[in-house]
Amino acid sequence: MNSTVTATAILASLLPHRRTLETTASGEATPAHFPYQLEQLKALVAARRPILLTLPGFPCKSPNPAKVLGRLPDEGERLALRFLDRLCARIGELYAPGARLVICSDGHLFSDLIGVTDPDVDAYNDALRAMIRTAGLSHLTTFDLRDVYGDLPSAAKRTQVDARYAPALDSLRAETRGAAAGDGETLRLYRGITRFLFEDTTGFEGTRSALQRACRTRAYGVIRRSRAWGALIADHHPDAIRLSIHPQPRGAEKFGIRLFDAPDAWMTPWHACVVRRPDGSVRLMRAADAAQHGRLVHRDGRPSHYADEAVRPVPL
Repeated sequence: MNSTVTATAILASLLPHRRTLETTASGEATPAHFPYQLEQLKALVAARRPILLTLPGFPCKSPNPAKVLGRLPDEGERLALRFLDRLCARIGELYAPGARLVICSDGHLFSDLIGVTDPDVDAYNDALRAMIRTAGLSHLTTFDLRDVYGDLPSAAKRTQVDARYAPALDSLRAETRGAAAGDGETLRLYRGITRFLFEDTTGFEGTRSALQRACRTRAYGVIRRSRAWGALIADHHPDAIRLSIHPQPRGAEKFGIRLFDAPDAWMTPWHACVVRRPDGSVRLMRAADAAQHGRLVHRDGRPSHYADEAVRPVPL
């Protein structure tokens, strides 16, 4: 077997689902634009080893009730999990050893920074695992801090991760200031996280400017923990292909992947809810906006998604 040909075919199967901010003016991306992933795949194929993919994400639901339908996974997560399982199955059609994707749930890393309780994170993660098991999504597994530090209190787990893996705050601030001159990736990430934190904060009793300052501070904490989580994942899954829920440029060490075929490049099931259209397609919207587009559908006794009024009810 030619490892280059097979690795190229595997990477080509992922390209249609790539999450990117590129426009058509950038030209069509090819496997050659992703040499980092191509070399990883070639090494795995040459050794006839299964492909392992890691995806940080699926942390918990946003604490903002205007964005989501509740605290537990719903139709958004269900569609995303099925989509990711199908991607792995497609790789298995191209490469006999197959592929497995590890969802690296990072809610406990950020719960104290985003205003979500650790019990809510546990409930979300447990429901996510049950969803994978019930649907028979055999290509998917999960990984979170409980798999690393066992029954330690969540705050102690975060302390352990910070001490071992997180970059120094001063160096991160300097990096962001340096990026400001060239409007670099770190600065864009910092601004994006600050905006998300501002939108998701509920019950803040201070002024708008005070909230903005607090969110800027917390944004640095989120970036530190995100990098720490990436380093920890690399330690535990050293040969994995690293996927990302965020748009990634060509040639990056992470490969941005859409969670299902919805158009928005940034929105996720844990910051929004699903709206099913009459033609069968779906989109992610803030729950408050989705409520204006149709009727609320329940599944397993809790809110699942919205359906356009023109959609006929489907037995669940």
